[in-house]
Amino acid sequence: MTPTALVPIADGSEDIEAVTLIDVLRRAGVEVTVASAHDRLEIKAARATRIVADALVTECVGKHYDLIALPGGMPGAANLGDCEPLMAMLKEHKTADRWFAAICAAPGVALAPRGFLDGYAATAHPNFQQALPDKSRVHERVVVDRNCITSQGPGTALEFALTLVEQVQGRAKRDEVAAPMVLPEP
Repeated sequence: MTPTALVPIADGSEDIEAVTLIDVLRRAGVEVTVASAHDRLEIKAARATRIVADALVTECVGKHYDLIALPGGMPGAANLGDCEPLMAMLKEHKTADRWFAAICAAPGVALAPRGFLDGYAATAHPNFQQALPDKSRVHERVVVDRNCITSQGPGTALEFALTLVEQVQGRAKRDEVAAPMVLPEP
């Protein structure tokens, strides 16, 4: 069965993070749905890149996803956090022990204030780490704690996306996707 992922986006989402998540997951064969948190498909990302979503978040409610991954950026992370249908989907997703992930501002702005990170070690962009309930691993670039994956920012976006691939499809698929990207040896 083909793994599925929801990547919600909103005005102000971090360009590099959103596009990297979508690109790397699709390279890995994950069926990615890009969903706008607004009532329109096109969003204007943090650096003015225009991104056209596949659907609205409201059209994704009730569908099964193996992973929900939030890009950061401001005010994008706040806009995602204010999207009640998305937050309801994340609550159901977390309760079902399915993968949920966030990078940059999103862990501290969209997830932590709503209790999604209670009991989880996590990281975020240094400007948003103070909001995390467990700061024991904030120094790490990418943190995996049970069904939650978090990361620090644009500079960690590729590593974060490859970690999502590894968790959803295994180490071999991560290595297969990473090899042609000409990444430095770990």
